[in-house]
Amino acid sequence: MATREAEAKHITRMSGEDRRRQIIDVAIRLFSQKGFRGTTTREIALAAGVNEAIIFRHFATKHDLYSAIIDQMAGSDELQALEAQVREAMQQRDDQRVFQSIALNILDYHERDDSLMRLIFYSALEGHELCDIFFRNQVSRKHRLVADYIRQRIAEGAFRKVDPNTAARAFFGTVLYHAQLNALYGQARNSHALQISNRQAAERFADLFLSGLRPAENRSGKSLIRQVIKKKNN
Repeated sequence: MATREAEAKHITRMSGEDRRRQIIDVAIRLFSQKGFRGTTTREIALAAGVNEAIIFRHFATKHDLYSAIIDQMAGSDELQALEAQVREAMQQRDDQRVFQSIALNILDYHERDDSLMRLIFYSALEGHELCDIFFRNQVSRKHRLVADYIRQRIAEGAFRKVDPNTAARAFFGTVLYHAQLNALYGQARNSHALQISNRQAAERFADLFLSGLRPAENRSGKSLIRQVIKKKNN
């Protein structure tokens, strides 16, 4: 009884921001376990130790709650730091670091916590609005960032002429497929799994992707030699 009273006092003393974050955390856990159709706001309230009125005080509609879930999962300090790192690598035209950093972050993120992957699967299978919110707010933005970089590098002559949007999708598809295989089957249960670390996988995927984007002569270094000879002849 004393323990319950202490817990109740702890819950009561939560600040508005802490309470909001707690509700989001509970909602993420329940949605990722039971799906959206199988989870009610009443269950979220019970698991958070509050009544439903508190839920709607922080989130006027379910849409607000879904948007907050995406913002919290995709707007962490770690992800913001990664985006800054990627943009810096893009400015320096460090192609390997750009794609390796993105791939490693995706693989590490899903290995630590598969709740986002589960949420997206549930929302897609159930035709839930969170799937559209996530695609608009996160997937489309990241794809545009990478596609724009590829387009820029094509214009600079570093990459061969390809469709930037198709290339961006190919890159993300490769990395996410690897993350999904590890999450669904795991290396221990899958004899055909790649027995490599996330860092090794990110490096290899970036190498393979960039090998396909670079002009054939750039892969062997012949392009640079030709440029030097051409300058000497001129």
